[in-house]
Formats: sequence, C-alpha cells, structure tokens
Amino acid sequence: MPSLDMDNTPPPDPAVGSEPAVQVIDVYKSFGEVHALRGVGFTATRGSVLGILGPNGAGKTTTIKILSTLLRPDSGTATVAGHDVVHNPAAVRRSIMMTGQYAALDENLSGRENLELFGRLMGLSKKAARRRADTLLEEFDLVSAGRRAVGGYSGGMRRRVDIACGLVVRPEVVFLDEPTTGLDPRSRQGVWNLVNALKQQGITVLLTTQYLEEADVLSDNIIVIDRGTVIAEGTADELKEKTGGSYCEIVPLDPSKVRAALDALGELAPETVRADPSADRISIPAPDGAATLSEALRRLDAAGVELADIGLRRPSLDDVFLSITGHSGGQQ
Repeated sequence: MPSLDMDNTPPPDPAVGSEPAVQVIDVYKSFGEVHALRGVGFTATRGSVLGILGPNGAGKTTTIKILSTLLRPDSGTATVAGHDVVHNPAAVRRSIMMTGQYAALDENLSGRENLELFGRLMGLSKKAARRRADTLLEEFDLVSAGRRAVGGYSGGMRRRVDIACGLVVRPEVVFLDEPTTGLDPRSRQGVWNLVNALKQQGITVLLTTQYLEEADVLSDNIIVIDRGTVIAEGTADELKEKTGGSYCEIVPLDPSKVRAALDALGELAPETVRADPSADRISIPAPDGAATLSEALRRLDAAGVELADIGLRRPSLDDVFLSITGHSGGQQ
C-alpha cells in the first residue's frame, strides 16, 4: 500500500521538542463500585505506535475514551497533542482520529459519500471534500467499491473506509481501539499495513488489542493493563526478556527417553525442569543462545538420545502476559 499523503504539510519530526504526543499521569476512573482505572500512567512519543495490551475489562477502552474526551477522568491528568483532555477538550478533538471495534459508517451511503460527508463535517468545502474523498479511495484501494453502498462491504473494506474517514483532515494522534476484532487474516493484514503507513507519516498511533501478535508486529512500545493499572511497559523484546529470555526446546523421538535426555543434559537442565517426569519435551534456559543449543545437541548425541526436534525459542508475548498477569492474554 502506498504511503498516505494526508496533505501538503510535512510530517512532524518526532525528534523536535521533548513533549510527548500523549501523556497520562495517575488517572483514576470509577463507575459506581467498579474501579475501571486505578492510577494509570504512561507516555507515547510522537510518530510512534504504542500498543496497549489487556484482556476484556482491563481498562483499555476506558483509557482511550478518556484520551478522546468521551469520558472525564475522576482524577489525574491526561494530555493529547499538548492539550489537556479536561480543560481543552475541543483542541484535543481537533487533533485526533478514533476508530473503534465496529465501523461507524452510514450503511446506506457509498464509501465515497461517507468520505465526502466526513469532509464537510470537518469544515472542507464541497469541492475540497470531493477531492479528498477521491484521494483517500485511491490510497485505501477502494476506488472500484467507492460508489457502492457500505452495507454491502466486507468487514475489511468497512474498516478501511472507517479509518479513511478519520483521515480526511490530518490528525496528530490516532486511536485504534481493537481495530481488527472480527476480521479475517487478510483484512487484519490490511489494517496492519495502514498502521505502518500512519507511522511513516509521523502520526502517533495508540493501538489497543487482545491479539498479542498484533502488538508484537506493530508496536514501538507496549504497555500491559490489567485490572485498571499498568503492570508492565517496554518494547516487545524487553517484555520478553522479563520471562527469562531465550530457551532451548528438546523433543526426544521416543518420549520414554526424556529421563535419559535430562541425565545427558546435566546442569543445563535446572531442577524445576526435572520436576515433571511425565513431560514429552524439555525446555531449558538458553542464556548463551545458539551456544547453549550446540552444547545440548553435543551432549544428547554423545548419550545416543535420538531427537524428533530441537530448537532455540524466544518467549512470545502470550508467555509474557501469562507470566505477568497469571492468565493468558488472548480473547477472554
């Protein structure tokens, strides 16, 4: 997909100025007895993608609604593009674009008509709105479908039009609240391409998701929210390192040879690994990466243990989520 040429204004340089695109400090929000946010705090640098991970009910959507001025925090401060969400909500709204889990489109209008409508609502003249609609339809690969009613679009096409509507006027910050929920893999990949295109234009993206692979692929930095608090933050690699880094997985050809394999591995296999004699495979820490793998292979070969598989693995974000929260990070 070509880069999204929002307008003739050059993209902002993330290196210019130290003010983050989004800053959240000690934000609380409750709904009666339900404490949705309990002191959430984080920053998003300009021109980056911040992944916000968490299961249903963790506080992700509440956070996005506060940042987009749809909800008012009970306490704490939050700024978007330099504007306070409580004291200057109009300026925040002029600086952002938001799309949720379900496309907010008029299904009786065509894709082009939806884009033109959004353009007029954003203050563009009739001529400018038409010109902008044409440009976006081309950039989002929707020219052939542009004159058809949105009600007949596939899920992926609807999501592309929905995002395009938010880009009629260039935003500084884009909120994508679980944008690939319910999409097939091909449509999901299309949304991923759009996120990368936004980043290339210097636009900051806050991406909430339950798909850990999505956060891994797209995010420059990730925060993990659970039960209304930020419980971890860092790059995908930094978070993975918190689970113990790389490990070597060994699968004997004969499952009954697991004990023999453990004996051959010696001190490479810690006591916690030896504690499960019923396992059909062995996972040992690999602090030296490929060197650990080579040494394990040498010892197993010397002991005559035949293998079905052996490989160097890195923890996934799902492993990270499980180790941090105590439960899996997929769909809850």
